[in-house]
This record gives sequence, C-alpha cells and structure tokens, in this order.
Amino acid sequence: MGAANVIPGVSGGTIAFITGIYERLINAIKSFDLEAAKLLLAGKFKAFVIHVDLYFLIALFAGIGLSIVSLAKLLEFLLLNFEVLTMAFFFGLIISSVLLVGKQVERWGVITVLMFIIGTAVAAGIAFLNPATADDSFFYLFLCGVVAICSMILPGLSGSFVLLIMGNYLLVLGAIGRFDMDILIPLGIGCVIGLVAFSYLLAFIFKHFKDATIAILTGFVFGSLVIIWPWKETEYMKDEGGTFVTKENGDLIEAGFLWHLPGMNMEFLLAVLLIAAGALAVYFIEKSGEKRVPEAK
Repeated sequence: MGAANVIPGVSGGTIAFITGIYERLINAIKSFDLEAAKLLLAGKFKAFVIHVDLYFLIALFAGIGLSIVSLAKLLEFLLLNFEVLTMAFFFGLIISSVLLVGKQVERWGVITVLMFIIGTAVAAGIAFLNPATADDSFFYLFLCGVVAICSMILPGLSGSFVLLIMGNYLLVLGAIGRFDMDILIPLGIGCVIGLVAFSYLLAFIFKHFKDATIAILTGFVFGSLVIIWPWKETEYMKDEGGTFVTKENGDLIEAGFLWHLPGMNMEFLLAVLLIAAGALAVYFIEKSGEKRVPEAK
C-alpha cells in the first residue's frame, strides 16, 4: 500500500482490496468509537487492543511506512527514467486484479453489473475532469479533507489526484511545507471525520449489500486503468496567464493526460512482458491471501 501511494493514479485501497484485507481494514478503522474510548480510559488495554484490531493496524501501517521510506525513491527514479515500463507493470497488476476481485461477487445480476458500470464510469471520468481553482475557505478545505481521505481508502481512486481535481493540491502541498495551520486544521478535521464516517458507511454496505459493494469497487479498480495506461503524455497545470505552475521545489504540477497507442518497438515488447509480470504478481498475491488468518469481526 505504501508503494502504491507513490504511483500516480494508484490507490493504496486497491492493494488492500486485492490482498484481501480491505474489509478488515475498514472494520478496524470503524472500531475507534465510543466503546474504544471507554476501554482505553478504564485501563482495559487488552480489551482495547482486541476491539480495534490494533496488532493488525500496527503491522499494516508499519509496512506502509517502511515501504514509503525504502521504495519511494526507487519508484520515483523508475517513473522518471522508465515511466512506460513502470506503469506497464502496474497496469498488469490492476487488470489482473479486476478478474480476481470480481470473482468474489457470489451472484452477478442486473444490480451488480450496473454497480460495476457506475464504478468504472466514476473512476474513469475523474481522469477527464479539469482541475478547479484553488479555494482556501474553511468549509471547502474541510470538504477537500473529507473527499481526499475517502478516495484514498477507495480502491481505484487516488487521493492526491482527486485533490488536484478539486484545485487545492498545490495549496495543500505548500501548507504542509510551511506548517500552515489555517489550511491544515480544517483539512485535517475533514480527513478525520471523513475517515471515521466513511468507514462506518463502507462497513454497513459491505454487511448488507456485499455483492453490490464488491461490484462497484471492482468498477473503481477497472476504471483506474485509464490513469494507469502506460502510453500517455502528461499535461501540466498552468495559471490564467498560461505559465506553468510549479511546486516549491520547482517541479511541475500534473493536470491531466493525453492518451495514445503504443509504437511497435522494443519498449512495447518489454512493456507487454511487464504487464504479464504484474498480472502474475497478483495471482501469487491472491494465493498468499488465501492462507491469511481469518478476518476479525
């Protein structure tokens, strides 16, 4: 999940989904409720640990942190120097995961097919949206926090990409560098409330409408292939005067993509091999997931 967050358009939620820990993650986040607070304040630490599935969360987030620290620079190097080949591997990973995750739907019917189509349309449609203008009002920053954190835990949707579409990616990036609390506080409040509330919603629909939920999430993953497509040119954000907008370190800000078909050359052949490698990686991930400890709750 940590490695996925480094790749443009790849959601950590996608990795959680295809490895079979997604529902457990949602339930663990949802467990930070009033009951958890009572157990903690009463000093019932063992009961608290069990209630929130703490060991699972510690292992998961330790892995995410370790991956970001150890792989971020490597993945950034690969994206900078071998973008097509790197994205080809993730393209294979995602397209294979659609088939493996889709088979978790016990019964395909009109509703599940419709949910899959809706999920695909939403995820793919986001890639074609034009970024909005920046807005530093408290309510909009709060809304950005809610939407960004929800998209981060939804398979197929990249939180940073959604924040870019909402127009506040550069604003938030600068605020993090400056520790600008006027921006970070409303954003953080939105993230916390959005994460807890959305985890309750996801847990509820997983419990009562599991097939439809898996179908729409599979659609999200499938639709994200539009962003993952290896053969595209990146468009960069410009201001009203047509000048490229940059981050504080001088890097350009991505604003969208121009897709094209691959040329028949050696790079294309290597990309096809990496797509196959990505697909096989998901197969082995799924086989590993079949041996996991049964999910809590």
